[in-house]
Amino acid sequence: MGGSSTKALVLQKLLLVWTIVVATLSSLSDSKCDFEAIFNFGDSNSDTGGFWAAFPAQSGPFGMTYFKKPTGRASDGRLIVDFLAQALGLPFLSPYLQSIGSDYRHGVNFATLASTVLLPNTSLFVTGISPFSLAIQLNQMKAFKTQVEEFHHSNLDKQEPKKLPSPDIFGKSLYMFYIGQNDFTSNLAAIGVGGVRQYLPQVVSQIAGTVRELYALGGRAFLVLNLAPVGCYPSFLVGLPRSELDAFGCSISYNNAVQDYNNMLKETLAQTRGSLPNASLIYVDSSSALLELFRHPTIHGLKYGTKSCCGHGGGAYNYDRQVYCGNTKVINGSTVTATACDDPYNYVSWDGIHATEAANKLVTWAILNGSYFDPPFPLHQLCDLYPIG
Repeated sequence: MGGSSTKALVLQKLLLVWTIVVATLSSLSDSKCDFEAIFNFGDSNSDTGGFWAAFPAQSGPFGMTYFKKPTGRASDGRLIVDFLAQALGLPFLSPYLQSIGSDYRHGVNFATLASTVLLPNTSLFVTGISPFSLAIQLNQMKAFKTQVEEFHHSNLDKQEPKKLPSPDIFGKSLYMFYIGQNDFTSNLAAIGVGGVRQYLPQVVSQIAGTVRELYALGGRAFLVLNLAPVGCYPSFLVGLPRSELDAFGCSISYNNAVQDYNNMLKETLAQTRGSLPNASLIYVDSSSALLELFRHPTIHGLKYGTKSCCGHGGGAYNYDRQVYCGNTKVINGSTVTATACDDPYNYVSWDGIHATEAANKLVTWAILNGSYFDPPFPLHQLCDLYPIG
């Protein structure tokens, strides 16, 4: 407990220091940033509307906190990628799959809910896994770059496009990855932790290979967020015996496997880094920041760690596998609805699977401070960071 308390105090101090730094920088009249755009690859943890653009269906209470309506985000509000964009002074990323209202001048979001790193061997309508795996997202990025270059080449003497970036932006952008959770969790029930561990090396290898391809396209700055501590997610805790849980109520075996994966990812990125001259390939330990919130929510201004805000059933987890957040279903002859709490700002977990806006904001603060980067990445020197209110 002493070590955990120390980590909590350290995180608090880091957030205080970061707040002071941002307040100072944001007061400068001439703000600058080396990065003019963000290109994001991911799953529901960073999808800003791509999946629901392809398969329209999302309803409330998603988006209730910040946007006041569903926007295709798997949260009550903003995600880490949203807060990162705000900190860099950029607009929220438009999904690549969104045909109406998109603005790609400052980047593109290729992430979609339920995406995997590895190519799925099943259908969305069978298992719920998205067809837009990392390989597909990479192909979309390649097509986007080609089309931007072709458009500018064919319009040299005409009016500049209003919603597309300059062709030189690809070397002045951050490339962000937040993907891998579905590769880990989608087969847990069928093959267990031991079975999942066997193909995790393929997952990290695919991520590294994608980084190399983006480097060949001109990318030079990469942030790779690691796997979240899914052993603390209410959706995976329901039904587990007490003997499977640690002192904070999280699954020991699941989080041990997460740590093994994250160590593997960190080592693979370190090996890849040597083959990418003049590039910054950064491993981001967002998992530790989120784990801290699950373990010590009250220290960071929250109330509930391993309990869902949006769910059904109450109790320790407020999560029912039979009825997902926002859905209504007849169970044992009774009609039940998984509703949202009135105070998502007090929760780490939004719906048992994803984080609340409050948790995402705290994790982003910790990331921007720089202490969770490996190797060190002086983002506050490369950009005048804006407050993320």
